Amino acid sequence: MTRPASLGTDPARERTAERAVLAAFGVTGLSGIALLVLYALGGQTQLEGILLALCLGGLGVGIGIWAQELMSDELRIEQRHPLGGDAASSEAVADALLDEQGFSRRRILQVGLLGALGGLASALVLPVLSLGPAPGRSLFRTPWSKGATVVGFDGRPITASSIPVDGVVTVFPTGFAGDADAQALLINAGASRLELQGQAADWAPGGFVCYSKICTHAGCPVGLYRASQGELICPCHQSTFDVLHGAVPTFGPAARPLPQLPIRLEPDGTFTALGDFPEPVGPSFWNRALGPIEFGPGDDAPPEQTTP
Repeated sequence: MTRPASLGTDPARERTAERAVLAAFGVTGLSGIALLVLYALGGQTQLEGILLALCLGGLGVGIGIWAQELMSDELRIEQRHPLGGDAASSEAVADALLDEQGFSRRRILQVGLLGALGGLASALVLPVLSLGPAPGRSLFRTPWSKGATVVGFDGRPITASSIPVDGVVTVFPTGFAGDADAQALLINAGASRLELQGQAADWAPGGFVCYSKICTHAGCPVGLYRASQGELICPCHQSTFDVLHGAVPTFGPAARPLPQLPIRLEPDGTFTALGDFPEPVGPSFWNRALGPIEFGPGDDAPPEQTTP
């Protein structure tokens, strides 16, 4: 059986449609590559938008013309054949199915489609390139380290005698005064009022306790201390933390406590850190609570520290 040369009735019209499809796919491929090159050269928002529209539009136009002009829309009724029919009837059925698909017979259009998809992939890779470098372990660490002296904004060591009962001061590790990630609050809550357990109690010598100043909800600085109730309040969304019980949140959107910095009171009245915060500071992120924080051989860390 001889196969039809085309699915349509007008070969000239089919050739025109094929050229249009290839042209549309070519626009998609070229605009996608041009978009990637433009991005690599520094980018320009308006041109990037035009190229992305051409990339997506060309693919849509090409597929639309292909479906309307080159795919068979003829209604076919397949006659029921006896089981185990002869070879001629089997070939006729195969030819009919091949003609109806109208896809595998046009290899050049398939190649054009693959090129268009390659250009589209070039355009879609841009959001990935815009993500920037991965944060790595930086979200788990701050400049605090074992032996770091607790200092104020002026870089001078803070002494216990300079903080009255119910007093609070913003502190940093020596050499990092003013660092946003390292900012913490040193509070003289009074040994008789604190109700901390385990290591948390050991990290609060003489009733002095130190918490991260970065709110665990949205990262705002928690700077308001209500001494009468022993509460820290975030001014942004009114998250409230109970200083006397481990800075656990008691009100507002914050979902986890402020991390407590392990500190030691030195004989000269100054404070030093025993290590970094035992858990990440600031707002939560997707893998914050996947397990304990891992420290390498050269890292300083408080003993037995884990994330809840």
